[in-house]
Amino acid sequence: MSVIQPEVPLDDDMLVTRARAGDLEAYDLLVARHTASAYRTAVLLGAGSDSEDVLQEAFVKGYRKLSRYRGESSFRSWLLAIVANETRNLHRSRTRRDGLVLRAAAANPTSEITGDDAVGAVLAGERRAALVEALRQLPVRDREVIVCRFFLDLSEEETVATLGWPRGTVKSRTSRALAKLRGMLDLEEVRRG
Repeated sequence: MSVIQPEVPLDDDMLVTRARAGDLEAYDLLVARHTASAYRTAVLLGAGSDSEDVLQEAFVKGYRKLSRYRGESSFRSWLLAIVANETRNLHRSRTRRDGLVLRAAAANPTSEITGDDAVGAVLAGERRAALVEALRQLPVRDREVIVCRFFLDLSEEETVATLGWPRGTVKSRTSRALAKLRGMLDLEEVRRG
């Protein structure tokens, strides 16, 4: 009687090694594993309706440049850096400047909300809208660091790798960007009374 061993999931490093050796299925697994966070990155950095195009371009470039991945940061951070660069390329190539489109994760309101729940949902929606509007008004670099650290929940190290900035720049930019964002949100609160 033979005992069936449970399949051990491959970590990113093993998949990268296999993909470098020409295993397309291994790269497909990496793409599947990181599509959600890559998509969120593109959307939150302002790719808007072009997010899927940015993702496709980033995944193709990632595959072509896989030999350049040195493993100094996680594969996820390396890939998100490519997504961030592709999003920046998109912004540079746009002919009109109609503002950046950021979408925070929208709550999925249910049809059964009543009473206090409805009031809470409306207030949460207003706070989310105010946050998104304040984010849109931040300078691009401030917005990028806020998105990485707080919307994508990247660690400081992952943010350094994703944005390609020195650690000190990430720390100081995060602090200044949060202060600006707080000030903008406080001002909005005062305006509404």
